[in-house]
Amino acid sequence: MPNDLSSALAALHEGRLHALDALQSSQHAAHSDACRHAYIDDSLDRMAPAAQAAAEASDAAARAGAPRPRLGGLAIGIKDLFDVAGATSSAGSRLLQGHPPASSDSPAVARLRQAGAALLGRNTMSEFAFSGVGINPHQGTPANPVTQALDRHERIPGGSTSGGAVSVATGAAWAALGSDTGGSIRIPAALQGLVGFKNTARLTPTEGCIPLSTTLDTACAITRSVRDAVLLHEVLAARTVHLQARPLNACRFAVVKNHFLDGMDDAVSTAFEASLRLLRQQGAQIEEIQLPALQDLPQLQAQGGFAAAESWAWHRPLMNAHGDSAYDPRVATRIRRGEAISAADYIDLIHARRRWIAAMESQLQGFDAVLSPTVPVVAPLLQPLLLSDEAFFTTNALLLRNPSVVNLLDGCALSLPCHAAGQLPVGLMVWAPALQDEQVLSLSLHIEQALRAHTSGEEH
Repeated sequence: MPNDLSSALAALHEGRLHALDALQSSQHAAHSDACRHAYIDDSLDRMAPAAQAAAEASDAAARAGAPRPRLGGLAIGIKDLFDVAGATSSAGSRLLQGHPPASSDSPAVARLRQAGAALLGRNTMSEFAFSGVGINPHQGTPANPVTQALDRHERIPGGSTSGGAVSVATGAAWAALGSDTGGSIRIPAALQGLVGFKNTARLTPTEGCIPLSTTLDTACAITRSVRDAVLLHEVLAARTVHLQARPLNACRFAVVKNHFLDGMDDAVSTAFEASLRLLRQQGAQIEEIQLPALQDLPQLQAQGGFAAAESWAWHRPLMNAHGDSAYDPRVATRIRRGEAISAADYIDLIHARRRWIAAMESQLQGFDAVLSPTVPVVAPLLQPLLLSDEAFFTTNALLLRNPSVVNLLDGCALSLPCHAAGQLPVGLMVWAPALQDEQVLSLSLHIEQALRAHTSGEEH
């Protein structure tokens, strides 16, 4: 079986693979023990007829000599907060499970369907997308299949797009639609050795998606390679990406010493430093810098920031009607922080963010992109985080720390694997301010190629 979506599409076009066979292989993987808790209950069975129809239509087009659809009838997972016609979006909660099904697809799902995706099933997630850890006490937490194969320990999958990442890592899906509000695509990608691209938020539609923060939410995807990230972004954003041909030896990167490098474990530090050495050997100019604007982060996030204020606005009627007992207590605690944020506080935060973005963009002028560890640690063990609130919240803050800067910046970022073969996954984050998506994708392709022999994802 091909290793990424792009190679699978090539195999389809060359007649070496049939979409229906590929779908059946995906469905088998989705029902395997490695994918346990990666999909919502019976969503695989309920969505199977439409998925099969998409695969059969792709194969029928090929037999008739017509072009296959862009995504070829191949399996894509859908995070359980995007509306799919005829299904209920529960956002990983039990509170919404009895709500009426969606009458239509969300725009992101519609674009995937129109491109010929076989929508495999609805992926589990952190409740209401409010965690970078990936634990869900209602629907079960999928174990990290990549780390489990390496050290046999049960480690977290990362969140909030936990099930989506597991579905891609296990071969159940070629890609997974998810959301990224503070790292929810990039964190699980980094912890499972996958690629996660968070585009500039305004480029992809979030309508028909249960929000966490309407200011920060981004619709995007987890994939197995950077070229697949380009393809999925083109479909989701309904735009053509014009890749740049500049080689690494013509590029100037920043490495931010304050904030981003704090608290790295040995595995992340080793992989990150090795990646920088390799890129320097390729001729890339890499400069270590300080970003003074990062000193303002504690003040911007002091009351919980946009996520607390905007999630409280959305959840207030539900909490008033049902109380907190129907929620994961750890999620309810974070939502409740927004209750104390006044309208004046919120307006002040909007203006403070605008000033902060301007300062950050000024301080990053002259660089093609920034290189950082996506998260400063490899996937933590799951069991201690199930047992201790203190361990959970400390770990969650650590995982969100680096990627959430890009969301607050209204920027774009891609996480790709940078660890040595046989080591626990480590993500390298390539990021830049808003609307530099094509540059980030282009540079990430070059970086992926340079690092390929040094990652556990040799097949990428």
